[in-house]
Amino acid sequence: MSDIRYEAHGKVRLITIDRPTKMNSLDFDANDRLVEVWRQFDADDEAQVAVVTGAGAQSFCAGADLKTYTMNFARRPAPEFRSRFTNGPGFAGITRNLDIDKPIVAAINGYAISGGFELALACDVRFCSPNAEFALQDAKWGFHACDGGLIRLPQIVGMGHAMDIILSGDRVDAEHALRIGLVNRIVPQATLLEYAMAYAHKLASRSPLSQRFAKEVIRRSVGMHMGEALRLESASFHDLGQSEDLAEGTTAFRERRDAQFKGR
Repeated sequence: MSDIRYEAHGKVRLITIDRPTKMNSLDFDANDRLVEVWRQFDADDEAQVAVVTGAGAQSFCAGADLKTYTMNFARRPAPEFRSRFTNGPGFAGITRNLDIDKPIVAAINGYAISGGFELALACDVRFCSPNAEFALQDAKWGFHACDGGLIRLPQIVGMGHAMDIILSGDRVDAEHALRIGLVNRIVPQATLLEYAMAYAHKLASRSPLSQRFAKEVIRRSVGMHMGEALRLESASFHDLGQSEDLAEGTTAFRERRDAQFKGR
């Protein structure tokens, strides 16, 4: 059985890292399978929202399975390193070079450490259980995060909180994660996945074009000059205005009914 489960629930896809005896850490094979799953989700027109979680009640993802990763991978020849890592899709498939403009929800059911933390950061919305803990422990071992942690964390929690987490390597518990905006909500462990799936189905009832256009603007506008970013937003709004979904949405509003979006 695959270490990565991919299940269809209507327009929602549930992605589960199923290696609980390894704290849902990823070896090379599981990582490559996760890359395939994200590409499958991205290409599937019937799949509108993804939920990613870990099996069991202890760990979301504890990062790389270091027993299978050579610790000197950063010392490999530059062309080999760039091919596998810098120019590849990054850890867990979505941390680098794979921009998916569909909503992705993380149900963080325990430890989210190093690469697992970076996987959570690459998601759009994060819910966690009370036992969740987050850490980028790299500074303790002589290196630093390399799959989006240094880039995404400051954008999500601000520079000061990010510096604290990155430079110390200390763990952050669920309550502190909520206070600094790292997670959106804390949900009891027993109902976390149910809650995340219900939220995902709610997102799947919204306009997929609206979500994709908005997510693309948000992603592309990071680092832009304000004027340029505002023009990008306005141009995207104009393009969305030509869609069938907008016509359906405004008609549904007038008729006081739920819209039936088709992503066109």
